[in-house]
Amino acid sequence: MKNHPFLTGAALVLVLALGACSRKPHEMALGDDLPAVAVHVQTVESKPHVATEEVTGSVRAKLSSVIEAKSTGRIEKMLVVPGQRVKQGEVLVQLDAREIQAKLDQARAVRDQSETNLKRYTALLANKVTPQADFDNAQSANLVAKAALAEAETNLGYMTITAPFDGVITRKSADVGDLATPGKTLLEIEDPTALRFEADVPEAIIGSITAGAGMTVRSGTLEMTGTVSEIAPVADAQSRTFLVKLDLPQTPGLRTGQFGRVAVPLSETSVLRIPVNAVVQRGQMEIVFVVEKGRAQLRLVKTGKRFGNEVELVSGIEAKEQVAVENVSRLADGQRMEVQSK
Repeated sequence: MKNHPFLTGAALVLVLALGACSRKPHEMALGDDLPAVAVHVQTVESKPHVATEEVTGSVRAKLSSVIEAKSTGRIEKMLVVPGQRVKQGEVLVQLDAREIQAKLDQARAVRDQSETNLKRYTALLANKVTPQADFDNAQSANLVAKAALAEAETNLGYMTITAPFDGVITRKSADVGDLATPGKTLLEIEDPTALRFEADVPEAIIGSITAGAGMTVRSGTLEMTGTVSEIAPVADAQSRTFLVKLDLPQTPGLRTGQFGRVAVPLSETSVLRIPVNAVVQRGQMEIVFVVEKGRAQLRLVKTGKRFGNEVELVSGIEAKEQVAVENVSRLADGQRMEVQSK
C-alpha cells in the first residue's frame, strides 16, 4: 500500500516531538549555547535582625540659653550677631549704667561716712565718753551701708551681660536703643558641639527603651548611634507620648533643628540576606541566579528591607542555597558557571 502523505507528515512531527522530549531539561535552557561565566557565589544564610519602629523627632542642643537682662536699662552696645562664636565670659550686651553708677557712688559715700562714725564711736566708747547704745547704732549703720554698697555693685554688674558658656549666637531679639527689661529676650545662645535627639515616643513602645541603650538615629543622609540619656517619667496627656532624649556623637553636617528618625527596637527575628549586587532588576521583577549542578538557575524573588550592602529575601530562596554575587547581569537561565574562590 502506498504511503499516505498525511500519515507521513504526522509521523515526522511525532518523531521530532519524541526527540525533543528525550533531551534533558538543561539542554533546552536558554543559556545552553552560551559560554561559561566565571562567578563568585555566596551561601544564603539566616541572620538575626532586630525589628524596629521609627519615631520622628528633632536635633537639639544639649546646652542652650535665653539671654535676658536682670535689670532695666537702655541697650548701649550690642556686640554680637547671629552665627558669631563666643567664649564664656565674653561681653555680649552693654546697658546704660549711668543711673546705677550714680547709686553706687552714693552708696560708697554713705559707707565711707559710716566707717568714719564707727571709728569715732569706737574711740569714745573706749574712753567711756559715749554710751554703748550710740556705738551699737553706729555699728549697725555701717553694716547697712556696706550692704547697700554691695547691692549697688551687683546691680552695676547686671548692666554688662556676658556669655554663660562657649557657644554660638543663634538669635538676636533686640538692638541698640531698645529698653532691656527682666523677662525680655535679648539673645539666644547654644553649644553646637554637644547635640541630642528628642522624640515623642508612643506609650505602646516606650517599654522597649531603657536608659543608656544605643539606638540608630537618621537625619537626612546622616546616620549615627545615639545613647538614651533621658526618658520622661510621665506621658503627655494630649498626645499620650513620652519625651525621650538621646545624646549624639559629634557628626559633621549635623545641626540643631534638623528633622530625624530614631529606630526603636521591638523584637529580634531571623531573616535571609544576600548581597544587594546578587539581585537583578528586570522591569518589576527581581531575579537571582542559584547554582544548580554548575549551571545558573533563574529564580524570581521578593526582597524586603535593606541592611547596608545586604538585602532581605522574603521569598524565592531557601537557606543554604548558593547564589551568584558577581557578573550576575551576564548570566542567563541554564548557562554554565565557573565558580571562583574569593
